[in-house]
Amino acid sequence: MSFPILSFVTFLPLLGAILLMFIPKDKKGALYTISLAVAFITFAVSLLLYFNFDAKTADPQFVEKGAWLGYGINYHLGIDGISLFLVLLTTFLMPIALLSSWSYIQERIKEYLIFMLVLETGIIGVFLALNLFLFYVFWEAMLIPMYFLIGVWGGKRRIYATFKFVLFTMLGSLLMLVAIFVLYSTYFKATGTYSLDLFDYYQMGLNPGLQIWLFLAFSLAFAIKVPMFPFHTWLPDAHVEAPTAGSVILAAVLLKMGAYGFLRFAIPLFPDAVTKFLPVLVILSLIGIIYGGLMALIQKDIKSLVAYSSVSHMGLVMLAVFSLNLEATEGAIYQMLNHGLSTGMLFLIVGILYERAHTRLIKDFGGVSKQMPVFSAFFLIAMLSSVGLPGLNGFIGEILCFFGIFSSSRLFAILAISTVILAAAYLLWMFQRVMQGPITNEKILSYRDINKREIGYLVPIVVMMFWMGIYPQTFLRKMDASVTQYINRIKSKEKVFVLQPKSPADKPVKAKETKPR
Repeated sequence: MSFPILSFVTFLPLLGAILLMFIPKDKKGALYTISLAVAFITFAVSLLLYFNFDAKTADPQFVEKGAWLGYGINYHLGIDGISLFLVLLTTFLMPIALLSSWSYIQERIKEYLIFMLVLETGIIGVFLALNLFLFYVFWEAMLIPMYFLIGVWGGKRRIYATFKFVLFTMLGSLLMLVAIFVLYSTYFKATGTYSLDLFDYYQMGLNPGLQIWLFLAFSLAFAIKVPMFPFHTWLPDAHVEAPTAGSVILAAVLLKMGAYGFLRFAIPLFPDAVTKFLPVLVILSLIGIIYGGLMALIQKDIKSLVAYSSVSHMGLVMLAVFSLNLEATEGAIYQMLNHGLSTGMLFLIVGILYERAHTRLIKDFGGVSKQMPVFSAFFLIAMLSSVGLPGLNGFIGEILCFFGIFSSSRLFAILAISTVILAAAYLLWMFQRVMQGPITNEKILSYRDINKREIGYLVPIVVMMFWMGIYPQTFLRKMDASVTQYINRIKSKEKVFVLQPKSPADKPVKAKETKPR
């Protein structure tokens, strides 16, 4: 395509944010109309990426290159089967997040919408950047609007949550920047660019000792963003204090940036270091699965419960990523999309309930389904999607992850199944206490069922849940070539990425020496 579609999708939200600056603050209708129009147009144009994407090639497509700062720092965008659906997930959820804010955000509406659109530009740029320094710029740019979204429109402990979020993220980001400069001075300088298309970066052959330090710097930034245990402690606070739309984007998209970073950079750039740290990464992923699920079981706040469920589900994603085979990697990408839909919808559900009850404590509810039957149906679908019910999106992603993990380690696959068991326990129990049984609080009798606007932004998510659960090839076909190339290039290093030792039967037999007569 001659049209610079990637730049259009990336920067249209930013242009929309600039346009909002010229709209008076008291014009709520005009502010939301422009914001939604920009978000919907961005999503519509991003669909052209899907329909024009060549599933037979693994190379980046719709590539755009141009001079920028010099010194190897170029403007370089591209998209492949690994990043395609993460971009579509972002553009799909942003108009939904804005619609959910209509009645929730009552103060500083103009500034809020500006930060939401700027946030979208930062996220999309992360998934499209093929120049390492440009990737870092977008990575940091995303932090600024999220800082204000939590700090200004968050809950009572928003300052603490914001400080913690920024402190964790900045620590990892600055170390990654140092690693990028070191990487440039040791290898990239010979090519004259930070871009990833002028050499086979799976075969860089960096010094193993240097790889370790660079891998640790990159991995810390990505592990914090996922977040992996024990770098997860910022997430529950940020989720609980963030406004509903902020929680949706944070859980559905921002967490995926960490997993994407491992797939795109940390693993292929530093294969020797990955071999050394793989057992540790796998164990941390398993701890995240079990710890997140157990913590979700004891939460008293619904939003906090959903936040800890993200720790558990993203632990499964990372375990699949570190299994380093085709099924597990495709399952990890698919599960990232599933988690974005199911957890994003759960946060929307919690937001709708909070607008009516002004509380999120489980003990304050009971029998809500009798007063809000339509809301109850949507809540049930979102909950079953997160559990992984066959026919819904969560099932396909989990099955692919388990298949891939099983082929690497049966023990780890058995432990990983605890994701499903624990999710069923805390989600079904929460749904029962909140929605079922007798009405124990008289205030529930005053709750109104969801309105047309709320139904309007929940229905598209439900449609996608069933679509992904019934027609997974719609998505898997587009990522096959890119993931296959990714796995083949990693395996070509023959460092033997395995999660458990091979059996003695797999060891080569040494030939017996024979003496000449």
